[in-house]
Amino acid sequence: MNKTLKYIFVVLVIIVVALGSFAGGFVSGHLLPFVSIPGLDPAAFAPPTTSPEQQSATPSEFQSLFSPFWEAWNLVHENYVDQPVDDVALMRGAISGMMNALGDQHSTYMDPKTFAEANSSLAGEYEGIGAFVDTTAEYLTITSPIPGSPAERAGLLSGDQIVAIDGEDMTGIDAEVARTKVLGPANTVVHLTVARKDEEKLLEFDVTREKITMKSSTGKMLENDIAYIQITTFGEKTTPELLAALNEVMAKNPKGVILDLRNNGGGYLQTAVEVTSQFMGDGVVLYEQYGDGARTTYDVQPGGMVTDTKIPMVVLINEGSASASEIVAGALQDTGRAKLVGVTSYGKGSVQNWIPLSGDNGAVRITIAKWLTPKEHTIHEIGLTPDVVVTMTEEDYKAKRDPQLDAAVQTLLATLNGTPIPTSMPTDIPAP
Repeated sequence: MNKTLKYIFVVLVIIVVALGSFAGGFVSGHLLPFVSIPGLDPAAFAPPTTSPEQQSATPSEFQSLFSPFWEAWNLVHENYVDQPVDDVALMRGAISGMMNALGDQHSTYMDPKTFAEANSSLAGEYEGIGAFVDTTAEYLTITSPIPGSPAERAGLLSGDQIVAIDGEDMTGIDAEVARTKVLGPANTVVHLTVARKDEEKLLEFDVTREKITMKSSTGKMLENDIAYIQITTFGEKTTPELLAALNEVMAKNPKGVILDLRNNGGGYLQTAVEVTSQFMGDGVVLYEQYGDGARTTYDVQPGGMVTDTKIPMVVLINEGSASASEIVAGALQDTGRAKLVGVTSYGKGSVQNWIPLSGDNGAVRITIAKWLTPKEHTIHEIGLTPDVVVTMTEEDYKAKRDPQLDAAVQTLLATLNGTPIPTSMPTDIPAP
């Protein structure tokens, strides 16, 4: 953040201390024009002032800047119809408004409940429908259903917009509020009304919530001695689970490896570096580019299990592959370690820090940098372009067909055979 915003944030923390104990919420409203009310004497209202206590709680260099804030604070306390007002709601609302003013959809305020839920999902366990979502759009939008989850079984797809929940229209409702309505106790049903691209009519889904326990890394052997590794998120347990999966499949001497990052909505940056390092012997994983021009380089960590380039790789991506999964896929593609198969990824190439606030008041999620692939390509709002483009239709999902996985297998076989790799769905290629 820039220097001014940093000081503003410090001032808000000082405000918190000055106000004492707090409890939660945030309400947004509409801006109304000033109007003339017959019979009302404007002179009856004294101009707003800032108290000496409020002035002393504000650093001297910001007293002029913050005078309107304190004036508004006092006006609310003196004039709002429903008293007493909730001071914590106002404090948290001020923080939320500050984050919104940055104009960055990924820099937000997370109240204590949201912060706890976000951390629990990365820890691998929570109760809900099992889907990663985007809360920055007009409607709550499915980024990617978790494989094997109620969301996937119900037929929800990446890009689905949830326009109503249990019959309640979500138009104009903050997407974060909508997200909390989708969450709920296991074995309860939530009815979702969904707008889907290229569908003229709204779609209706009844989804039974479950306790979602996500094993983020799994592995198995496919035909033709090909190892298949799937990573569904980059959380606390991903690296040890990946190591266990690799130990299992590498003991069977695979000729090639498929890494499936489809519908992986991301997670921890450090985990992405650790995962990439299992497949690259050396080199750069990514660069973090800061606003002041400074740059941090993340290098491969030594000791990876599948760094032998004689074992070719393919990485599966789709429109639900975002953030940390794009870091991994981008590094493996740029360095020539792997071919990408699928469709263009989501395109989230910025880095956020989750910084807890004092007094159990949640956290702020702040975009601190944008990341670049080893060849210094930006992914933000662009995504990664696969080497072999293969789409998945709704008919494929319903019939449980996976042409993208089929294409990944055929791409590996073409590499092993030394035959050209097509840029779209390849035809049958004989096994070596």
